[in-house]
Amino acid sequence: MTIAFVASVLMGFAPPTAPGTQSTAPAWVQLVPFVLIFVVMYLVMIRPQQKKAKEHAALLKSLKAGDKVVVSSGIVGVVVSIRDHHVTIRSEDSKLEVLKSSIQDVTERKA
Repeated sequence: MTIAFVASVLMGFAPPTAPGTQSTAPAWVQLVPFVLIFVVMYLVMIRPQQKKAKEHAALLKSLKAGDKVVVSSGIVGVVVSIRDHHVTIRSEDSKLEVLKSSIQDVTERKA
């Protein structure tokens, strides 16, 4: 659908006016489509992103030594120590220090 088609369909719902006269619709009526677009954008894009960010923050807050984690780069390891913004993980024979925010998921919790 093109923009011209959508505009012509929306204009079809407008009441007809006599030639040479202007519409007397209140000014707030013109704002209704913008408000509806904002509401749809909020429900479709902004709200799910906020929910995902809250879940990730809760995951990072509950992180503790011994948890098996997956880092955003795909590295799988076990948490050795946690500091303010850094986490030390052990993966096989190597010890890595990564940003806390780069931890994507906790696959196993320490029992």
